[in-house]
Amino acid sequence: MLALALGALAWTQVRRTMPDTDGTLQVEGLSAPVTVLRDERGVPDIYADTLDDLMIAQGYVHAQDRFFEMDLRRRITAGRLSEMVGEAGVETDKVIRTMGWRRVAEAELPMLEPSTRRALQAYSDGVNAWIEAQDGIGDMALEYTVLAQQNPDYRVEEWGPVDSLAWLKAMAWDLRGNYTQELTRARMRGKVSDSMMRDFFPEYDASQREPILSADEWTPKRDRGSSDPAPIEQAKGESAASAEAASLPSPGVRDEATQDALAAAGQALDAVPELLGHGEGIGSNSWVVSGDRSSTGKPLLANDPHLGISIPGIWYQVGLHCREVSEECPLEVSGYSFAGLPGVVIGHNAKIAWGFTNLAPDVTDFYLEDVDDEEQTYRRDREDVELTLREETIAVAGGEDVTMTVRSTVHGPIVSDVVSGVAEAGEDPEGVEGDSSYAVSLAWTALTPATTADAIFALNRAGDFEEFQDAARDFAVPSQNLVYADVEGNIGYQAPGAVPIRSYGVDGPPGLSPGQLPVPGWDSRFDWEGFVPFEELPHVYNPEDGLIVTANQMVTRQVRPFLTEDWDYGYRAQRILDLLASEPTITPDKMARIQGDTRHEFAPVLVEHLMRIELDDPFVEDARDLLREWDYTQPVDGQAGAAAAYYNAVWSQLVRLTFNDDLPSDLQASGSSTQWEAVTRLLENPRSGWWDNRGTAGVIEGRDEVLRQALVDARLDLTQRLGKDPSGWRWGDLHQANLTHQVLGGESVPAPVRAIFNRGGYALPGGSSIVNANAWDASAGFDVTAAPSMRMVVDLDDLDASRWVNQTGASGRPFDDHYTDQVQAWATAQTYPWRFTEGAVREAAEDELTLEPAAAEDGG
Repeated sequence: MLALALGALAWTQVRRTMPDTDGTLQVEGLSAPVTVLRDERGVPDIYADTLDDLMIAQGYVHAQDRFFEMDLRRRITAGRLSEMVGEAGVETDKVIRTMGWRRVAEAELPMLEPSTRRALQAYSDGVNAWIEAQDGIGDMALEYTVLAQQNPDYRVEEWGPVDSLAWLKAMAWDLRGNYTQELTRARMRGKVSDSMMRDFFPEYDASQREPILSADEWTPKRDRGSSDPAPIEQAKGESAASAEAASLPSPGVRDEATQDALAAAGQALDAVPELLGHGEGIGSNSWVVSGDRSSTGKPLLANDPHLGISIPGIWYQVGLHCREVSEECPLEVSGYSFAGLPGVVIGHNAKIAWGFTNLAPDVTDFYLEDVDDEEQTYRRDREDVELTLREETIAVAGGEDVTMTVRSTVHGPIVSDVVSGVAEAGEDPEGVEGDSSYAVSLAWTALTPATTADAIFALNRAGDFEEFQDAARDFAVPSQNLVYADVEGNIGYQAPGAVPIRSYGVDGPPGLSPGQLPVPGWDSRFDWEGFVPFEELPHVYNPEDGLIVTANQMVTRQVRPFLTEDWDYGYRAQRILDLLASEPTITPDKMARIQGDTRHEFAPVLVEHLMRIELDDPFVEDARDLLREWDYTQPVDGQAGAAAAYYNAVWSQLVRLTFNDDLPSDLQASGSSTQWEAVTRLLENPRSGWWDNRGTAGVIEGRDEVLRQALVDARLDLTQRLGKDPSGWRWGDLHQANLTHQVLGGESVPAPVRAIFNRGGYALPGGSSIVNANAWDASAGFDVTAAPSMRMVVDLDDLDASRWVNQTGASGRPFDDHYTDQVQAWATAQTYPWRFTEGAVREAAEDELTLEPAAAEDGG
């Protein structure tokens, strides 16, 4: 009966919430009519006479298709999720309020260019015009009708520019770099030897997998030096404070109290929802080839950002067109936007195209703070300094308000005492004097107000590489690899972003670089000393080989400026380079085929060792035989799909047996490229401590025994999951994408409601650290955890010949035809035509909506 009632309720609401995409609508604030043309997949191209009208229309159209998603995003980024979902949102709100995302966005707004602020306001006017046009909250989205059963008093507020800016904090958070590795290193120090930790985080092998830029393509300036990692004694000269600080105690990272404090910090930050995704699967592929290397005679540019999977998908496709391009109305741009943010984030205009991958420099540091909880002070160079305190009140739907005190140091907010139940986590730590306890603060570049929103609009307007670089100058967070191509035949690369300068070495295991472990906040020599000047960040213009490939690998072998040592290990990047080098001329179709490549570049190394293991069980040998003729690709089915299923099951067991008994239970190995590189080296060290299982006291395992056990356990696991006959196994039966609604898709929601919003069971090829990067986490199962959030190939010779696909569809409304109408193409790495010129757009249009200025009210 519940299912029938919910079904009837849903169908009652469907017609009320469906947007009008044909005909004429009146919109408050417009100065002249605006045309919205939608193609067969509901993707809009918007045409207006003024920039204000264009932004108003984009806000209106975003709200038509994705308003609940927009409202949810602003609630999360403001730390007000509890007002929508009740008690379930409190922990998230506490962490977001502690970091103060919205406070930073509020500080950023007056820093922006007047033209950017005007665009943000016009966009907000468009969203609000849509809100005002609805008869009630039930007309806005089906989700509100469902939520009203538990929260009948919820009200939608007007949209404002800060609501848009705050989303950039979420984007920066999920793409923030090595914070997980820093916490993992610190917590491993209490469990494993220094040599084992070095084995777990091996150095990047640039001789096997090329960095983005060679030494011939970019060399840093030699006249600076302040951003080099330097011995601690050289950090700040001989000031009285630093001389005094030299005798301060070093952090006792191995002691139990400090380990508890670090665990508490990680627990708190894990309360932030996955907005774009997190983990090793978060990255991207982007590459560009010059006209000399392409079949068209002009550059080709490809991009597929790897982010978390969700429904609706993260991106919203849109074209923004000034009918007459001028200085006053400069936009003629098409690409991928965020619902809730004006402009286009990734795409092309009439002259240039650009793509993003995550640069992932080290932009966060954890500081161990020597805190006196009674006095509310902390130590700085042997002085007591007052903590900065502020009160935050969280309104909770259906419950009592929650009041919290946010504590901050000079480094940033204290995050180790946010989640309830950990107030005593850092008591009595090793190496700290008196009655103080450790707390953990977070320094993060995105908590410094910046002008990233200016960069988005500047990219949309840029017409050449110089203007592209000028735009990148404002792109503070998250730091990205930006690739470039233009219709004149030029290609380029720029690394932008706020990258901290650290002038210290870390007192720890040999080989550790700045930012790899938490550092003592009581010693000012460990403070950041500013940010790397933009002119000193890596870049290249028209490299001689005509290729630029970025896939989260090392940017350059140069040690200055220091970016990070926690790169993706470059397997995807090298595979793309090899595929591009395999043919003298690259076609647009070749670019698209590369995006769907599923070869596993580490598998040949491991399979060679697996085939040497002696087995005395035909039952297991029957499964291992799948690997004998395997071509190392990972399709969903067929002979290779069966082999991929077994190989990945073996890998999952191998990761568990090798690493997880030595890692904290909440930081288990994911099985991605870090472990690929680690196991590559461990295979040559058969008696490494990593091969010994702590759970088998008195028995010392070696490499071959662990490999044998992984083969056996994987055979048993897949027999239970997929059946006894290995030839019938399918990688696609294990490796599936389940698209889950962020609010109404979880297990706590009744199944009939989940069925309305969720979609799932999509068998996907590829895997973690593969070009077709449908990632999975070996500690959690085979389901897809991150994937290409979209794919695009831009043809700079004929922009109408470009191709694209989104993860789900244009609409966020579950009964809309465009809710999931791109999923199947996305799952199989297919793309659709991406039309740009007005003639091509009109020819493909299936809906035409005219937005007219609202009629003036009769004042008589």
